[in-house]
Amino acid sequence: MNRISKRSPLFHLSLCGGAILATTTLSFLAPTPERVSAALEDSPKTILDEAWQIVNREYVDNTFNRTNWQTVRQDLLSKNYTSKEQAYAALRKALEKLNDPYTRFMDPKQYEALSSQTSGELSGVGIRLEVNDQTKILTVVEPIENSPAMKAGIQPGDRILAIDGKSTKGMTVEDASNLIRGNVGSKVKLEIGREGKASFDVSLTRARIELPTVRYSLKREGNSRIGYIRLTEFSSHAAEQMRRAIQDLTAQKVEGFVLDLRGNPGGLLQSSIEISRMWLDRGAIVKTVDRMGKDERISANQTALTKLPLVVLVDGNSASSSEILTGALKDNKRAMVVGSQTFGKALVQSVHSLSDGSGLAVTIAHYYTPNGTDISHKGITPDVKIDLTDRDRQKLTANPKLLATKDDPQYAQAVSILEKVALKKLAPAASAVQQVSTHKE
Repeated sequence: MNRISKRSPLFHLSLCGGAILATTTLSFLAPTPERVSAALEDSPKTILDEAWQIVNREYVDNTFNRTNWQTVRQDLLSKNYTSKEQAYAALRKALEKLNDPYTRFMDPKQYEALSSQTSGELSGVGIRLEVNDQTKILTVVEPIENSPAMKAGIQPGDRILAIDGKSTKGMTVEDASNLIRGNVGSKVKLEIGREGKASFDVSLTRARIELPTVRYSLKREGNSRIGYIRLTEFSSHAAEQMRRAIQDLTAQKVEGFVLDLRGNPGGLLQSSIEISRMWLDRGAIVKTVDRMGKDERISANQTALTKLPLVVLVDGNSASSSEILTGALKDNKRAMVVGSQTFGKALVQSVHSLSDGSGLAVTIAHYYTPNGTDISHKGITPDVKIDLTDRDRQKLTANPKLLATKDDPQYAQAVSILEKVALKKLAPAASAVQQVSTHKE
């Protein structure tokens, strides 16, 4: 979940991650009420005390899972650490006492990865890569729109044979990505293999790339025009990308929408709120409750972009911000929900940067759907439950192009609902709930 806080002159940002992340806040560490002693300066213990202070100040359970948190601090600071890694290990072990997998420490690399993920940006040339199953060669899946790679004419299916002269034979996608990424303005040379041509070199200048988290298309299903939107993560750019998708599809005269949140682990809270408001004109979106029992309620503000019928697709990996959006649309009867039971992630976290570049995620609140439902460990039950068979999953995984086609049972059910709505000229897709029987496979 995403909140912006101005309680200090330092930047504060929250996010709602999913099965892995939980709801989170990115921030620079604000001054703590207890000064770190001079003896801790330039010591691994500095990080331990910073982290301890944050948990002490913010953790949602003020009993700390019935742990004496003061004793934890004494234990952490009484030991001598010969390296930061040793101190990191001690901190992770201390956090385990909270019995909360979402309150966790991240070393600098892990924290940097999280920051890049939630920003929805990276510094590189803008290509999605895979190791081809048959050839075992590093291959371009697609260039990202408006990226240096697209402008240079890189094409899907191109083979990356070398990066700055280093052969990619046997190289993983992760290793290749690490070589291709770099500082904005710096250059990287790729040797490209393309069908029917001799290999050639392309020199690219790295740029700041906005990662697409929204993909959409107009689907002609029988006599119906359906706007299909797939949202993969609630990054900082997701709301503006969603706005463009809704507006573009509306201009193409669609009669209803399918919003696909399957596999979406969550992301920024503010993003989920903004996107909820694009679909929902009025009504509550979410309620959060902090360690003191104080609740905050967030509602729609009459800024919906469309009132056309809507079906939301979810599965067991739809979590956190995905569940906030789904819960808001379902409880307000704005949409029908189709698919499998969602993940069941109802905790809010804040994520802080520590002084050495590492980070700490801390659970700070609990959230509830507009109807007051606690979805923790239960998830959201779809209006029309369709669990994919193992065969379905294998087929869709092996050939992602089959997603959102007649070979995708959950999407096919969504289309059936929208067609019934269009035929009867009903306004919200939720009105079709009485006409669709629950289906299980």
